Amino acid sequence: MSLSFENTHNAFAYKSTSDLKKAKFLISIIQSPIMVALATKLTPVFIKLGLPINGLLRSTVFKQFVGGETLEESARTSKLLGSYGVQVILDYGVEAKEGEANFDIVTEHIIEEIDFAATQNNIPFVSVKLTGIASHKLLENLNEAPRLRSGVHDSESEDAAWQRVRERMVAICDVAQEKGIGILLDAEETWIQDPIDRLAIELMSIYNKEKVIVYNTYQLYRNDRLHFLQLSHRISKEKNFLLGAKLVRGAYMEKERARAQKNGYPSPIHIDKESTDKDFNAAALYCLENKETISLLLATHNEKSNLQIANNMQQLGIPNNSHQIHFSQLYGMGDHITFNMAIMGYNVSKYLPYGPINEVIPYLMRRAEENSSVNGQTNNELLLLKKELKRRKAK
Repeated sequence: MSLSFENTHNAFAYKSTSDLKKAKFLISIIQSPIMVALATKLTPVFIKLGLPINGLLRSTVFKQFVGGETLEESARTSKLLGSYGVQVILDYGVEAKEGEANFDIVTEHIIEEIDFAATQNNIPFVSVKLTGIASHKLLENLNEAPRLRSGVHDSESEDAAWQRVRERMVAICDVAQEKGIGILLDAEETWIQDPIDRLAIELMSIYNKEKVIVYNTYQLYRNDRLHFLQLSHRISKEKNFLLGAKLVRGAYMEKERARAQKNGYPSPIHIDKESTDKDFNAAALYCLENKETISLLLATHNEKSNLQIANNMQQLGIPNNSHQIHFSQLYGMGDHITFNMAIMGYNVSKYLPYGPINEVIPYLMRRAEENSSVNGQTNNELLLLKKELKRRKAK
């Protein structure tokens, strides 16, 4: 097994020394929960007051985590990544606004993304959040509602609203199928996830007959998701379609546990990280063992999982560049994984958000908060940056 994540020359070859120093400074700041909390509160206020901070944001956190303000700007980033064998998952990073008109606008943006991705050599996927095209309240109501034979709800107005959501997704998937671009349907909180899962299965049964276009996301920090993945696979075989599975650990742990405690029901989240890791790796192995009927996208920064899954591929005789297996990390993080895997011929991508700087701020603040809460990860990122800077200085 020759794959290693230690080579910082490979990891940061695409960054100038100046960019590495800026990244080192930014990650150092993100390590401090106090600084992140302060920035998270003050930045939106400064923007609302019209203070001139866009330049500072653009040259720091925006440049580190975002591909650009427009599709054209993100194309430059995509081409740079592509020159190192790295693919891209495109995501319109603007936070969702409620209202049917806004949902239609987001749908149009996603279709534009798909059209644009089809013109590029290294953008095989577009990410879609259903909360961008559907009311959060609608999803919550459908999640809690008793199921009727229609599979939806007994409210006529909500049936109509849900039908519009379905029509938006069908419009998106029609274009994606025509252009050959994969749709990654994001996972959400448990209290709105059920209708998303049901829609994902429905869409896969339509679009995944010959090639996987639609992927559902399985958050393996949930204690029921390994079973649900296996159930989804069984349904796919019964209904004769291919399963698209994006595996993640999960993003709402604290929120999920707090809500469960507040409302007096068992937490849906595993009791410890080891249980999450065990289910994640088991889910990945299950997909590898069923690669003829499952296409797998592994979205993780966990070094051990990436190495173990690569090792499992080797043991099962699956080539590094198998089109059914894809790895992914966030743009601005995990470069030691992404670029070292790319050199070894794996299908690997960066999750690349884009959008107007003022509107992407909530995404950036959330990313900073997530990084500050995973201290071991930011420590490792910082050590790798220092190691590469030291290597370049010694040349």
